[in-house]
Amino acid sequence: MGAGSWQWNDAWIFVSAVIAERLERDRAMHAALPVTGASLADLLAAADFLHHSVPSRSDLEESVRRLAGAGLIVVEDDLVEVAPAGEQLWRTRPFSGLSSAVMTLQAQLNRAATPGESDWTLDEQTYATAVREYSIRLADGR
Repeated sequence: MGAGSWQWNDAWIFVSAVIAERLERDRAMHAALPVTGASLADLLAAADFLHHSVPSRSDLEESVRRLAGAGLIVVEDDLVEVAPAGEQLWRTRPFSGLSSAVMTLQAQLNRAATPGESDWTLDEQTYATAVREYSIRLADGR
């Protein structure tokens, strides 16, 4: 991916992070648990829901690095949260529904922010664990 502008994958991962974090927040609130952010498996589930595919490890790592570096998401201990700047971007986007949210967000990203670069890395084992967790959930109908 080029460093100068936002790519479709960046918008896909950002929208997926928004969806995953909101679902996890709702689950935690209903169960009276602390809100901790969305797991990588949650993010993969949301990405699959949006695009009917799971991002590769390298695509996920690259997009997360760009989004985190721009201050739009925060990743700690493999938990993803939408940062205040990301919340603002999401709230001020033109509403288009989920079917075109990724394309709308890519245009919004290119107008509002510059891709950043963080030092976050996603090792193969952590990625494989997240994919496995998501696959188990999918098989269980969760």
